[in-house]
Amino acid sequence: QVQLQESGPGLVKPSQTLSLTCTVSGGSITTNPYYWNWIRQPLGKELEWMGAISWSGGTHYSPSLWSRTSISRDTSKNQFTLQLMSVTPEDTAVYYCARGTSISSSYYSKRSGTWGQGTQVTVSS
Repeated sequence: QVQLQESGPGLVKPSQTLSLTCTVSGGSITTNPYYWNWIRQPLGKELEWMGAISWSGGTHYSPSLWSRTSISRDTSKNQFTLQLMSVTPEDTAVYYCARGTSISSSYYSKRSGTWGQGTQVTVSS
């Protein structure tokens, strides 16, 4: 059974880059037809799909975040990583990594797929 675990700093200063890593166990991130996603949820708001990297290494980003977001992977470690640049306090949220068979935001708004437990990231000076 595949499991995902997010890791990274819980506090980031404004204008800096937020970096999170998702470590996957019980399954390979190169297995077709899965997408490996980052999703976030600010307190009191809905889930927001940020982007994904596919089993073949292709990347897909939310139009609202594409200019600040980069997703990469390390297949030797079975990990994938999120970088969100130039953060502001509005980027404060619980960040989740998830495996799914879609890059549709509606798919993840229903919490479809397999998810990590999430990690709180606060942007503050």
